[in-house]
Amino acid sequence: MPRNTPPPVRDLARARDLADTRYADPLTVEDLAAAAHLSRAHFSRAFRRAFGETPHAYLLTRRLERAAHLLRSTDWTVAEVCVSVGLSSVGSFTTTFTAVYGASPTAYRRRTPAVSRPVPGCVLRAYGRPVTARMEKTASPEPI
Repeated sequence: MPRNTPPPVRDLARARDLADTRYADPLTVEDLAAAAHLSRAHFSRAFRRAFGETPHAYLLTRRLERAAHLLRSTDWTVAEVCVSVGLSSVGSFTTTFTAVYGASPTAYRRRTPAVSRPVPGCVLRAYGRPVTARMEKTASPEPI
């Protein structure tokens, strides 16, 4: 591959799919870069260009999305939810969850009604993903 040619999108998508399916595992950026067959630094730059956020931010967002779902649909403790999505520190989980969702995990559970009818996964992925300030800056305008 010539030096300045961006990696094929399918390689980056393979890494993103790994983060989507194995978010609860102790994945690192090195693991994701290996799935894309790229060096860590090159992978991080290419991933950010392709998807608008860093691989670490993407994985963390995926874990928080799953945590929000578990808070709505189970009676698990916050610690059980934290561990089940691949995070190890309840304090860091609570701080990050609060920053993204605007409420602590306990308050989020109280204010959000339980899921009575499952929502299709495609709808959850399209509309349920939190938007961070970084993503708003890099997002391109919607097509007309």
